[in-house]
Amino acid sequence: MYLIPAIDIIDGKCVRLTQGDYEQQKVYNEDPLEVAKAYEAHGLKRLHLVDLDGARASRIINHKVLERIATHTNLWIDFGGGLKSDDDLRIAFECGARQVTGGTVAVKQPDLFLGWLEKYGNERIILGADVKEGKIAVSGWKEQSELELFAFLEDYLAKGVQYAICTDVSKDGLLQGSALELYTRIRERFPELKLIASGGVTSLEEIENLRELGCFGAIIGKAIYEGKISLKELEKIAVVSD
Repeated sequence: MYLIPAIDIIDGKCVRLTQGDYEQQKVYNEDPLEVAKAYEAHGLKRLHLVDLDGARASRIINHKVLERIATHTNLWIDFGGGLKSDDDLRIAFECGARQVTGGTVAVKQPDLFLGWLEKYGNERIILGADVKEGKIAVSGWKEQSELELFAFLEDYLAKGVQYAICTDVSKDGLLQGSALELYTRIRERFPELKLIASGGVTSLEEIENLRELGCFGAIIGKAIYEGKISLKELEKIAVVSD
């Protein structure tokens, strides 16, 4: 299982939101590249980079941050937030993203998302499955669709999706634990899915539980910034996990 630190960007700075609320944001570092280099220095190989400005504006905005990190580190970057057009995707890949995540677009523009799968292949396109009360949340979690999570996953698996990041919105940013029960159900129903758990990962014990479930990756965000999990601790388990 890959340990995947997250960097969320607003105005070019590293921030974290609580349950996706832009009114509850905290700036942790002015320089995302400095943070990314620290992750790489501690043996982490991947990075989940989210353009929160882009998510709000429905178009890519912080691509220069992506480009700086991709140019000055060897991290495998998956990039998301505001990718709503072929041009957005082209910019993301040209700026160094190895994978991109599409959530809202998969709900509101499924033909476009499926076109990306066909053009770039399912190794490069990740399905964003953000869930709130069992339904898929979109548009930076400001809207709740009528799509039920398991039906959404089943439909896209049948259409070729291989990777999915699943975030339980109710857990995100609270440092109260991840949705282990939900991930257990997903793994049981869709064992072939490369599931990346996200939201509320707070302890080494949880990371181990997610690894035992067979998750492909675990995204860790606020817990690092707040010192709940140290980079030294992650460095010790990164080799085993990866």
